[in-house]
Amino acid sequence: MSADLENQIPQEHKFVVEDENNPVQLTDDSGHHKITKIVSEGDYVTFGNERYLRSELVEAFGGSLNPGLSPPPKHDFANPAPLGLSAFALTTFVLSLINCEARGVTIPNIVVGLAFFYGGAAQLVAGMFEIAVGNTFGGVALSSYGGFWGSWAAIQVDAFGIVAAYGDDTTQLRYAVGIFLVGWFIFTFFMMLMTLKSTVAFFSIFFLLSITFLLLAIAEFKADGVSIKKAAGVFGILTAFAAWYNAYAGLSNKQNSYITVKAIQLPDLQAPKQKAQ
Repeated sequence: MSADLENQIPQEHKFVVEDENNPVQLTDDSGHHKITKIVSEGDYVTFGNERYLRSELVEAFGGSLNPGLSPPPKHDFANPAPLGLSAFALTTFVLSLINCEARGVTIPNIVVGLAFFYGGAAQLVAGMFEIAVGNTFGGVALSSYGGFWGSWAAIQVDAFGIVAAYGDDTTQLRYAVGIFLVGWFIFTFFMMLMTLKSTVAFFSIFFLLSITFLLLAIAEFKADGVSIKKAAGVFGILTAFAAWYNAYAGLSNKQNSYITVKAIQLPDLQAPKQKAQ
């Protein structure tokens, strides 16, 4: 059996979308099934042999960190996205207020505990469960930002020796932190591109977070970047509320709340082209 498996030649497989006006043939010339199709039929969408209400699919990624149309997870797990989003939101909110120098607070060490255990560990666990339920995007996003908070906290803790390694050269330290933040801006920007087909609230998290990272990086590169850092704090607060909003969307339903969230879809930029064809 194992020898047969090892000698198998990988077969080409296509994944196509079919609607009522564009039927798709499921077999090739030899009669083999090499195509998995998604069929759109009014209020229903069929993934392979499974049929779902379109409304269920649209609502699924509003609070589940899934940026595209997809069926519900097959594994019997709760939705881990609200935990990760809440952990990210609270940690971001507190640090952003400090970046704004709210109530005169400028020392960020109060965030270290949050960054290690809530924004870091809890978010990382949520990311692992996202992977378990088959949501690659959610798993990458939550696990990565959990790692971000853990690495940020490590910079603040003397025992790690990160700051001490730069000695009295505060300029080099600032530039190093700036490079660190630029890397996270690049990552967040690419993640943002993958939310352009999702909802307004979902897209806003990554859009606002991209701006936040960029402003924080610029603030580190400038000798006197206090005002820019405060601006980053404002965008960070907006990011936190966007993340909380999405977490609420994933938690609230008609059984537990009188106020539920209806996803607002971003415009489909491909629709005019498809109609023209």
